[in-house]
Amino acid sequence: MTYLLNAFSFLIDLLFGAVATLFVLRLLAEACRVDFNNPLSQFVYRYTNPVLAPIRKLLPNWRRINLAALLVAWLLMLIKRALQFALLGIAPGIGGLLLLSLADLIDFVLIFYLVLIFVWSLTSLIQADRQHPVLRLISSLVNPLLRPLRGKLVVGMLDFSPWVVMIALVLARILLVAPLANLGSTMALGG
Repeated sequence: MTYLLNAFSFLIDLLFGAVATLFVLRLLAEACRVDFNNPLSQFVYRYTNPVLAPIRKLLPNWRRINLAALLVAWLLMLIKRALQFALLGIAPGIGGLLLLSLADLIDFVLIFYLVLIFVWSLTSLIQADRQHPVLRLISSLVNPLLRPLRGKLVVGMLDFSPWVVMIALVLARILLVAPLANLGSTMALGG
C-alpha cells in the first residue's frame, strides 16, 4: 500500500509542479523584464493569462512583481500539500499547511534557479546558438542574479560567479527553507 501512496504522491507532485512552473515563469519573466517577443514568453503569457487576468483586477502588480501569479503558485503548492496529507489520511493544521506550502514555493523557486543557472553554465561552455528562444529566456532570467558578480570572480578564462550564486541558493535552501518546512510540518501535524 505504501508503494501506491508514494506513486500517487509523486504524480500529484509532478502535476502541480508542472502547472506551478508556468506561473513561476510568468512571475519571474515579469520581474526580470523578459523579452515578450520570445515565443516561450508568449506561450507562458497565453496559458497563464486566463487565470491571472481576473485575479489581477483584485490584486494588481506591486512594482514588477505579479502578485496574482505569486498567489496562484502558492495556492498550487497549498493544494498539492493538502492532497498529499489527504492521501495519508491526515488532517493538517491550517497554519502549518500555509507555512509548509510557502516553504514549498520558496524551495521550488530556488531549485528552479539552480537548474537555470546550471543549464546556462553548460550552454556557455559549448557553442550553443545564443539566439535560440530557450537560451534567450534562460539568459534573461539568470542575468539579474549573476550581474552583480559578473567579472569579479574571473580566474584565467573561468568566471566563477555562477558557482557562487548556486552556492548561495543552496545555502538559502538549507538556512531558510528547511527551518520553514520543519516548522510548518510541526505545526501541520499538531506538534
